[in-house]
Amino acid sequence: MMQSFRIPGAGRLTPAKTMRFTFDGQSFTGVAGDTLASALLANGVHLVGRSFKYHRPRGILSVGAEEPNALVDIERDAARKTPNVRATVQELYDGLAATSQNRWPSLSFDAGAVNDLASPLFSAGFYYKTFMWPKAAWKSFYEPKIRAAAGLGVAPDQPDPDHYSARFAHCEVLVLGGGAAGIAAALAAAETGVRVILCDEQAEFGGALRFEAGAKIDGADGWAWAQTAIAKLSAMDNVRLLPRTTAFGYYAQNFVGLAERLTDHLASPDANAPRERLWQIRAKRVILAAGAIERHMVFADNDRPGVMLASAARAYLNHYGVAIGRNVGVYTANDSAYAAAIDLKKAGVDIAAIVDLRDNPSGPLVEEARALGIEINHGRAVIRTGGRLRISSMSVQPKNGGGERKIAVDALLMSAGWTPSVHLFSQSRGKVAFDEETKRFLPGIYAQDCISVGACNGTDGLAASVEEAYAAGAKAAKDAGGKAAKAAKPKVEASENWSRGMLGAAPGAGPDKIVKAFVDFQNDVTAKDIRLAVHEGMRSIEHVKRFTTNGMATDQGKTSNMHGLAIAADTLDKNIPEVGLTTFRAPYTPVTFGAIVGHARGALFDPTRKTAMHGWAEAHGAVFEDVGQWKRTWYFPKPGEDMHAAVNRECRTVRQSAGLFDASTLGKIEVVGPDAATFMELLYTNPWQKLDAGRCRYGVMLREDGFIYDDGVVGRLAPDRFHVTTTTGGAARVMNHMEDYLQTEFPHLNVWLTSISEQWAVIAVQGPKSRDIIAPLVKGIDLSDEAMPHMSVREGRICGVPTRLFRMSFTGDRGFEVNVPADYGQAVWEALWTEGQKHGACAYGTEAMHVLRAEKGYIIVGQDTDGTVTPADAGLDWAIGKKKTDFVGIRGLTRPDLVAAGRKQLVGLRTNDPKIVLDEGAQIVADPKQAIPMKMIGHVTSSYWSENCGRSIALGLLTDGRARMGETLHVPMPDRTIEVEVTGPVFFDEKGERLNG
Repeated sequence: MMQSFRIPGAGRLTPAKTMRFTFDGQSFTGVAGDTLASALLANGVHLVGRSFKYHRPRGILSVGAEEPNALVDIERDAARKTPNVRATVQELYDGLAATSQNRWPSLSFDAGAVNDLASPLFSAGFYYKTFMWPKAAWKSFYEPKIRAAAGLGVAPDQPDPDHYSARFAHCEVLVLGGGAAGIAAALAAAETGVRVILCDEQAEFGGALRFEAGAKIDGADGWAWAQTAIAKLSAMDNVRLLPRTTAFGYYAQNFVGLAERLTDHLASPDANAPRERLWQIRAKRVILAAGAIERHMVFADNDRPGVMLASAARAYLNHYGVAIGRNVGVYTANDSAYAAAIDLKKAGVDIAAIVDLRDNPSGPLVEEARALGIEINHGRAVIRTGGRLRISSMSVQPKNGGGERKIAVDALLMSAGWTPSVHLFSQSRGKVAFDEETKRFLPGIYAQDCISVGACNGTDGLAASVEEAYAAGAKAAKDAGGKAAKAAKPKVEASENWSRGMLGAAPGAGPDKIVKAFVDFQNDVTAKDIRLAVHEGMRSIEHVKRFTTNGMATDQGKTSNMHGLAIAADTLDKNIPEVGLTTFRAPYTPVTFGAIVGHARGALFDPTRKTAMHGWAEAHGAVFEDVGQWKRTWYFPKPGEDMHAAVNRECRTVRQSAGLFDASTLGKIEVVGPDAATFMELLYTNPWQKLDAGRCRYGVMLREDGFIYDDGVVGRLAPDRFHVTTTTGGAARVMNHMEDYLQTEFPHLNVWLTSISEQWAVIAVQGPKSRDIIAPLVKGIDLSDEAMPHMSVREGRICGVPTRLFRMSFTGDRGFEVNVPADYGQAVWEALWTEGQKHGACAYGTEAMHVLRAEKGYIIVGQDTDGTVTPADAGLDWAIGKKKTDFVGIRGLTRPDLVAAGRKQLVGLRTNDPKIVLDEGAQIVADPKQAIPMKMIGHVTSSYWSENCGRSIALGLLTDGRARMGETLHVPMPDRTIEVEVTGPVFFDEKGERLNG
């Protein structure tokens, strides 16, 4: 029968509420409120994993997010498998199934442990040297093997069935960290009436009060006070509490990302409930109360299962009621480990000895330990441990050398001191400063409206932390517009105080090359690896980090960074600030892809936008294509037609009679104001001041460098109002482009910009019969050629609803674009369809639209341009106002390389074999027999079969294209070389006579 290490009467959990779980297939029981780590320890299980490189046995080191060893796979079912879950933060639920990682065939007998024996071959940076020779072996041998060995857990191979949510929130005061300091700050801020959000990564608020047995606040035990304060905060309407929520990223303008775990602690979560929620919070003031992280001691074999941080052992005892052993040793350079020894001793656990590296430790905790009869060995060091799958002994000797003594233990607690958690402060772009006296990096220069309080600010002692935090909360709220705080600040009546400690390697860490004194547990980085990196020429801690991988594991160096920095500085014989500090980057702890992606996956990967006529098109058998976020009708096949047959029919029908096309996806922007024409003059190459109201003009927009950015027809509705159309894909960027220039370059202009893309449904009626189709439905507009010539716009009514009617064409035939309020789009479409049937019209899609416009040589920006095409290259230099002195891109157009000979120009390409349709993107060469690599002189931009021309047609960008008219060139393809003749870009109705019917 398995031995229980649950101590009756200890901790805060209820023993009667038992839960069953499995670890590596073996069944255990735990208690409601346990983490997986505490439940395993309660069952005497310390061996929980294997290290990455050497596959050494590893046990539970910590009690929180800093855990580097106890990473497990949690499996609910075949599709719900999560690797690399920290057992220290995974809450226990009934039926939890956990599996250890990075071992084969079993955790206790791992074949990969042979790496430990071969460790001299795997020194720091060995991969930089070993895998460089022979060069040919990298792809064939090294890379596949390395990829197979990489990682710890195995990623799931099935789609994630869970769903995730996201929330945006605003508040005056955001408190990150729910320990005593965070709670005090939240209380002070909340009393002023401002909106307060308090978050903490643990399931319950209280922080270090979980293990601090001696704390007393407002007459109550520290933990009890915390729960009373949280109850008070939860009853306040202006306060939001977020437990199980990690602040993982601090971004610009006080924007903070939080990941909230909603169901990972439940045995049977609601299938409709999200698994996690991503909070994106903008706060006026941020209070950082992230606490501090205890450091381990760096000595030989400090990684055996059963070796643990002192604060962790204390939390497992005082909160979870679990003893981490029966005969426990302690190794420290800090007073806090004494508190752990005292608590364990009072709970009936034998303390074999306290080994203190300091020469003359003193203080109340030291004296209390002596009074309890605990043996204290000061000025001594643990130089190694014994045991295989769990520690069995510690070897002690004077730190300056001397007689060695072996002491039997079944667990070893260690504490080298505490490192302020400045991660979020650093992410906010704040500059940390090194405090020489305490050997700590502390918040220095602030970059945003935030303040650090408590242990993360280097404030030692509970009383000082609470006082500092309360004052910070009151000030932050007042600065954010709150009233003066009236409630009395919490009074700390008893607390524990400790500070200092040591950095770097202890005496048992070498420099013997055989000794493995671990700095980074997960990545198997030892003290000798850090020294080797320095000897190899690394002088910056950033280089040391990358050479050794220290601090690059999933724990992001929370326990190892400062030790690694100190060892490197000592080896270089420099002060720590001279060596530098590694950069703290988001996320603070790993964040699931699900939380980040949220709903944006599967059918919801991108928002799906549908036009008002989508339902009609769907009902009439349309095939759709995705254009940006829009679903656009691609073609309308009739029974027995494939895509080519359908497109050919649609193209014929539009030229012979008419066609209806849903053009609602075009970008539409209103430019309104007294200076609207002036603004348009500056944004477009064309002149606009003299364009009459009611007329349209094709507009070309450039970037500053002179290249085409977008195009579209612009209608002038009134002297102070323009209706601008853009390409479908360019709608958002053109709007941003306009807004950017209006706000930054032309703020003196009295102009308003409004996106109206979704306000108007657009129905293009194109073809010889187009006017006959719309005429019976239009009221208040004279449709004659004299009254409404090509490139005109009128306002009136169609089918009884308002319309902006453009006479324009993207097919080269007489055409109209009917703009109606989107709510009436389908109704007007159906009325036009009914009229169109009387004239033999069809509905056509984007593929036919592409063919029809290519027949006329009309370009599509982004297809026939590639970001390096000027108006002259595209044959659109006629669209540049000859008398204009300024517009965006005018200076770019004068650059020597944009006016030099040899630029690519838009031309037509006619295949000698009319049945061959060129591949879009295919390269063009002058001589197909030239040596490879051939000299490419252009490429095909658009290529189609044209039913109306009875042959294939193509457009292309070709070097000096207009000077090559009539020349025969070649398009090399994998199976053949195709001859093409260079022609003008217009293949149908070259004189443009059909625009007027």
